[in-house]
Amino acid sequence: MTDTLVSAAAEARGRAFAPHSGFRVGAALLAEDGTVFTGCNVESASYGLTICAERVAIVKGVSEGHRRFTRVAVVADTARLTPPCGACRQLLWEFAPEATVILANLNGDTAEYAMRELLPHGFDAGSLVG
Repeated sequence: MTDTLVSAAAEARGRAFAPHSGFRVGAALLAEDGTVFTGCNVESASYGLTICAERVAIVKGVSEGHRRFTRVAVVADTARLTPPCGACRQLLWEFAPEATVILANLNGDTAEYAMRELLPHGFDAGSLVG
């Protein structure tokens, strides 16, 4: 499944819209039922409106009725593997706290992390109650 997700993320990366930074990222998210949702980063000239590949994939999955995800692959063309940013980690924590996060680049390098490694003390609904 890792190879399939990485391939899907790499393909999604090819559709990234990154005219300002040139930093193209793709993500593939595996739902509990086996459905795969992909996403790519979409930049805006108003940089704060830019959305990352991981969040695009999550929004697509949630909009299709899925609420739990088990694996996510993130692909970028970098020498050092690129982990999800803080905003993406937060949304992944809320929808995929037990997920395996697969990082990959176009050279074929990969690494896997538990979501809990990337966000060891995540903020979620449980944090809202006293």
